[in-house]
Amino acid sequence: MTDERIGVIMETYEAFIGRVKDIHRLGALQGHLGWDQETIMPAKGSDARSDILSWLAAESHSRLTDPAMGHLISELERNESLDDDQRSNVREMRRSYDKAVKLPAEFVAAFAKAKSEALLAWQKARANSNFSEFQPHLEQLVGMTKQKIAYFGGEGQPYDVLLDEFEVGMKVTDYDPLFEGLRARLVPLLHKIQVAQHERPDPILPESLRFSIPAQTAFCSHVASKMGFDFDAGRMDASTHPFSAGLWPGDTRFTTRFDERDPFSCLYAVMHETGHALYEQGLSKGHSMTPRGDAVSLGVHESQSRFWENQVGRTPAFWKAVLPSFQEQFPDAPDWDAATLNRIANTVSTGFIRVEADEVTYNLHVMLRYEIEKKIFNENLPIEQLPETWNAMFEEWFGVQVPHDGVGCLQDIHWSMGAFGYFPTYTLGNLYAAQLLESMSDDLGDLDTLIATGDWSSMLQWLRPRIHEQGSKHTPAELIELATGSPPSPEPFLRYVEEKYGSLYGLE
Repeated sequence: MTDERIGVIMETYEAFIGRVKDIHRLGALQGHLGWDQETIMPAKGSDARSDILSWLAAESHSRLTDPAMGHLISELERNESLDDDQRSNVREMRRSYDKAVKLPAEFVAAFAKAKSEALLAWQKARANSNFSEFQPHLEQLVGMTKQKIAYFGGEGQPYDVLLDEFEVGMKVTDYDPLFEGLRARLVPLLHKIQVAQHERPDPILPESLRFSIPAQTAFCSHVASKMGFDFDAGRMDASTHPFSAGLWPGDTRFTTRFDERDPFSCLYAVMHETGHALYEQGLSKGHSMTPRGDAVSLGVHESQSRFWENQVGRTPAFWKAVLPSFQEQFPDAPDWDAATLNRIANTVSTGFIRVEADEVTYNLHVMLRYEIEKKIFNENLPIEQLPETWNAMFEEWFGVQVPHDGVGCLQDIHWSMGAFGYFPTYTLGNLYAAQLLESMSDDLGDLDTLIATGDWSSMLQWLRPRIHEQGSKHTPAELIELATGSPPSPEPFLRYVEEKYGSLYGLE
């Protein structure tokens, strides 16, 4: 290839990547305004914020669907001289472009506005535990999502279109057998644990004990710092539903929520969201504002949060390492040792809240949402029937009645964001995390010994080159196989959870 031809190719690529970075900058602005909306925005700013977010979505869509962008992608696809990083940018932008051109600009703007308005309605409805306040917004979002599915078209079930948005290539025919296999092992395990709990009750938090918010903030900030979160390049705030947002290099934010009766709620929300945030802080800065510099999928993202929350945070070794800080911040707490704190942190319960669920029941919470979303999009379940459907399924699966919608169908933020098809990625994250744990143990040795030292930097440094710095260079399945040496599988998770809880509860 002549120098002149190489020069032309590079000019084409530079023109392409300039447009790509502008689209990502618009997305970063949307993310920043979204973070602000959920944390500190005044209530009266909602109308203007919805309008601005709608405009940004339309502007980003216009730039993505510009015929010149399509021409540049096609030109680059025909060229074999691009390196792997460049090809990954072209591949991911082709996927985004092909989807975007099927959506009318006015639909994209209207959908963004509807989601912004729905978020505020959900916050109020959840606080009041009143589904009727959120119902018309959810009906609008579901209707618009069905429009989106129609625009995209394609074969298979309607819900497949939504699943593919969050984990490329995954369909109902993939998730159904996966979930069936998990339930077949998890439900009997749950029943054995419940028998053991009847004979030997779990330790509980004293009813009268209170854990101040300033003390929780200090303790959780300490843990996030030990995990490796750079507070000079991010911050922690409070919101209705914990979340993490990687806005741009040097600015990664996460939130938590507080319950003065239960410090574990805040702690594990912080560890979960810090896991997400560490992924964002570890992405390649040399590829920022491009697909190559983005996290590859929500399933892989979840693997990072679940690894730190569970495989690190719910262990006796973790509590041994942080016990001095816990005792310092909560001097009125009983004189618990690390083993007792670990038992409290791992208590198995058929509770109502997904984000506070233990590792045995967590995936059942995900499966319930998955089945309901299938009913909505494949069977046209009327939204007005959502609370009763949720409550009936929850009682059937967990054996307890849902007292009100605030701890039922209103508890999660996702539907107010139009994020249908998102929930199954949480289970993929659990599976990926357990597989990464096994591989990390092979390389670093006994992780309990390492965690107990309080120096967790080697675990983060193990994840950085294998997961974080890879961005979207590979598909999710390829990335996990490259990192662990084996294709993604549920077996490591099932081995992990059965061994862990078998030991905790003395099961045969």
